[in-house]
Amino acid sequence: MVGRGQVAEGKRIQRRTGKTFHVATRVLPERIRRPTYVLYGFFRMADEVVDAEETAPPEEQRAELDRLRRAALGEEPTDDPVLDAFATVREERGIADEDVNAFVDAMESDIDTDRYETYADLEAYMDGSAAAVGRMMTAIMDIDRPETALPHATKLGEAFQMTNFIRDVREDVIERDRIYLPLETLREHGVDEQQILDLEFDENVAAAIRSELERTERLYEEGVAGIKYLPEDCQFAVLLAAVLYADHHRLIRKLGYDTVSTTPDLTFRRKIALLVRTRWKWQWNRDPEAVFYEVTNGFDTDPSHHGHGRPDPTFARTD
Repeated sequence: MVGRGQVAEGKRIQRRTGKTFHVATRVLPERIRRPTYVLYGFFRMADEVVDAEETAPPEEQRAELDRLRRAALGEEPTDDPVLDAFATVREERGIADEDVNAFVDAMESDIDTDRYETYADLEAYMDGSAAAVGRMMTAIMDIDRPETALPHATKLGEAFQMTNFIRDVREDVIERDRIYLPLETLREHGVDEQQILDLEFDENVAAAIRSELERTERLYEEGVAGIKYLPEDCQFAVLLAAVLYADHHRLIRKLGYDTVSTTPDLTFRRKIALLVRTRWKWQWNRDPEAVFYEVTNGFDTDPSHHGHGRPDPTFARTD
């Protein structure tokens, strides 16, 4: 059984490093909220290992990730409260070893991979870094029909990850010398990677970022469509997370797609306003898709939007 102190540690980590997700986590029912804090603590711990390239050589990073992996899978004892709590939750909630391995493998790939040639390459990375996280969340929710919910959870996890990648172009270059935008997308719009590394923004970069933003919005459409398959007391929290992450797209468009010169961030006041608005809409309509499109105004991309803001079906095509 996970102790109060272990949950509190995960919550502290989330409050410090995952402020957007923290707002949504707070409205989960306690039976899901507590293990969510535990999961987040583990995710962040692994992420910080590979973000320590200036203080630890690659072989030490790999060794540390291997230690985290074995402890998380219960293959060796640990005195770390975050790892011990995760191992307990993994066993109690039936989190698949394959998803734990996929996540750690993705973190390990960050050690020596800082460019992605195609979106397919990036998608393969996100299967561990984002989609596996979505699958672990569905495991702790104990969903009745996981085979129906999982494909949508995968897409929603990818959508959140892509929003972060698009939002954090400048931060990833400055802090990690990484470019998560697919190089083929940059080339299609007349941009080379050196321009991104030099943080030079122009209309071509704007076009490339817009292209990935629109791709990401199709992921949201697929992901949000599965919220109705989650337990009723979990649906609002996941819907709110989708609304909060997607609202970054409004900021990115307001900046003219320039996430090279600055990193857009939602203010606390904006997050609370979105929480209140989403809650109000949810009181009157328990259709997650309808509420999502109404609150986000269908991403404000298509003049054909009407009614509650859901996009025209042509906008929902998949790649």
